[in-house]
Amino acid sequence: MQQVSWIERFAAYCIARRVLVSSVILALTVMFGYFAAHVEIKTIFHDLLPKGHPFIEINDKYNERFGGPNIVSIMVEAEQGDIFQPKVLERIKQITDDLYLVPAINQFQVISLASRKIRSINSSTAGIETKPMMWPELPKDQAEIDLLREQVLASPLVYGRYVSPDLRSALVTADFIDRLIDYEKLYDGITGIAEKYDGDGVRVRVVGEPLLTGWVVHYLPETFHLFLITIAIMAALLFVTVRSWRGILLPMLAGVVSAVWALGIASLCKVNFDPLIIVVAFLVTARAISHAVQMLAAFDDEVERGHVPRDAAAKALVALFRPGMLGVVVDAVAVAIVAAMPMPLLQKTAFVGAVWLGTIAVSAMVLVPTLLSWVTKPHAVAFPIDTNRWVLRPILNLCGTLVLGRRSVAVVLIGLAALLASGFYATKVTVGDALPGTPLLWPDHPYNVDAKAINDTFQGSDQMFVVLEGEGPNTLKDPEVLTNVDNFQRYLETQPQIGGTVSVVDLIGPVNANLHEGNRRFEELGPTADINGELLFMYMQGTDPGDMDRFVDADFKDGAVTMFFRDHKGDTIRTAVSRIEEYLENNPLPGESTYKLAGGLVGVLAAVNEEVFARQVESIALALLTLFVLSAIAYRSTVAGLFYMPLVVMSNTITFAFMAWKGIGMNINTLPVAALGIGLGVDYAFYIVDGVKERFEETGDVMSAISGSLRTAGRGVLITGGTMIAAVLVWYASSLKFQAEMGLLMALWLTVSAITSLLLIPAMIYVFRPAFVFGDGTAHAAPKEALA
Repeated sequence: MQQVSWIERFAAYCIARRVLVSSVILALTVMFGYFAAHVEIKTIFHDLLPKGHPFIEINDKYNERFGGPNIVSIMVEAEQGDIFQPKVLERIKQITDDLYLVPAINQFQVISLASRKIRSINSSTAGIETKPMMWPELPKDQAEIDLLREQVLASPLVYGRYVSPDLRSALVTADFIDRLIDYEKLYDGITGIAEKYDGDGVRVRVVGEPLLTGWVVHYLPETFHLFLITIAIMAALLFVTVRSWRGILLPMLAGVVSAVWALGIASLCKVNFDPLIIVVAFLVTARAISHAVQMLAAFDDEVERGHVPRDAAAKALVALFRPGMLGVVVDAVAVAIVAAMPMPLLQKTAFVGAVWLGTIAVSAMVLVPTLLSWVTKPHAVAFPIDTNRWVLRPILNLCGTLVLGRRSVAVVLIGLAALLASGFYATKVTVGDALPGTPLLWPDHPYNVDAKAINDTFQGSDQMFVVLEGEGPNTLKDPEVLTNVDNFQRYLETQPQIGGTVSVVDLIGPVNANLHEGNRRFEELGPTADINGELLFMYMQGTDPGDMDRFVDADFKDGAVTMFFRDHKGDTIRTAVSRIEEYLENNPLPGESTYKLAGGLVGVLAAVNEEVFARQVESIALALLTLFVLSAIAYRSTVAGLFYMPLVVMSNTITFAFMAWKGIGMNINTLPVAALGIGLGVDYAFYIVDGVKERFEETGDVMSAISGSLRTAGRGVLITGGTMIAAVLVWYASSLKFQAEMGLLMALWLTVSAITSLLLIPAMIYVFRPAFVFGDGTAHAAPKEALA
């Protein structure tokens, strides 16, 4: 008497208790649906930052004083003439005043020609006077406008930094408090200001990281529409290829159940859903649909063999349980490995993604075959044209022709060549942003156009600060320390990546020159700490509380050297940080004082890029190790663990090579998709291999086993692969370049996965005759007539 496996007993239980099983899953879906409706869809800035990184610790400690990563830059440009005309100056003041009303504004970090912080330095019989250039009132007549122009040209802190060298543009910068930001409100407030004052001969341009996040939130409705269109296209293609209503409804139901369960669990665990991981959500939903379609194909195959629907559903569940569950677990673990990254966003993505993928074990592997057992007309079709006969079968027959006989060796060699070539080019992928501007938006998007205009006009809109932590009060009056800072700034300004710098040193020279009747030869530091202290005291006369915060603290112990970057490409940041670290190592501060890297947007991105660079190889290696271990356990063979490696590595190298070619950087947004690619590269192969194994056990013939697997499991691969590839290409219409590129990446990954599963895997089985597929070795030697 043949022993009944636990999988067969489980399948029999699900079908025998199908009302109970379906009811329990339905009840849980309703419960999770309630919580899923309350899941938070929002971006939390600190979720993007790697916890524990020294750059992040410095940024968090000093950002509200020296300027954090959430700085918005607004350029006011005169279309005719320069900015020194009443209409333009008034716009600068109006924009500055309106910024104070935007939620989450750091009022001590609003800087423009019309703010208190932009001051002129003048000498008189009363001594040195510093007073705001254009606050609280605008110039009243042409004489005052001319005086303002002279003051701007005389101030190195203003000319070139807040007024462009050609005098046609002025810059307004504002920093926002991270923990208080509501990106939707901030976006509405900033864009409202820009639209209000743009026009009538004045052009207003805006950039900044919080505004960028606001743009992502702004496109959220469009993203949901694209998601629905994609699902509709998938449903239509499934209807045409599967030709039955169950072929549409059951895969879609599996996708919905998985999504509801995952979002419900995320809501219960207080995990927010970031808009940027919607691509990951679609990818996981597509996996649920894919597994469901494989179950439908196996069910149809069993029906064709003469089994009634109840038996066909049970046999399909048994046949696909191992490859299906193996695919689910490999996918889930590959995504869960991303949680090793110290960024909360990736940890949350890993949690939600792993849970979502885990739910497929219920929605596709249990619910779908249970519902299939109720089918009353298994042979009924709802679409008159036999796509299987005219489209699918010819393609699968061609695949069978290519992977059997001598052609199989050619297929394996072509696969090896593709692996080597793509592996070489994949090393060129950039960690961090690969192109100027933001990769989230298209190059011609107003944000990127404005960013280019501002960075071409000024020293740069992206900032990084290095903190000087002194050994005690008044450290930043010591001439030896200040000379070190001055030399550091001069070195920085020779670097092509850095547009300019500013520090407390820049305050002392102009005061000293004014004491000597404006002679620029005396624009230098004082010879003693007392003299430097006096010069700084003169500058501070008439200043308001907080005016010095961006340069130095109240007791002159800690200060900042702020750098301005014209882009934040990965290579730009790496090169700049490397050179800064090398310089500081060779030119230390005297005594116990030290420089600490690094805050601001560029400092934060440097930390993120370092973590991605350090962990990406580790993550991929762990995912491959997981694949090896799970495959070896599932098939009780180490050869099985190794067998799938070339397939997965090739799907990843081809995708990384594509990223390098298209200028798509490996960053915090693309990393989860890359992790999912480990599973994408192998899911289909599990079904093909198990199909060959099952049919060889029935027939004992290698060629018929491979052909039979291609007709059933291969049909499922062709349907799901073709359906999803066509559907995800819709994402290329997105206003978000990141989503469009991820759509292309998904399409490429699915294409490579499908082709390798239909050609490379069967060819490798035919050529190498692995024992974990063919058992005791009777198929290890290919018959001569088969190779003829």
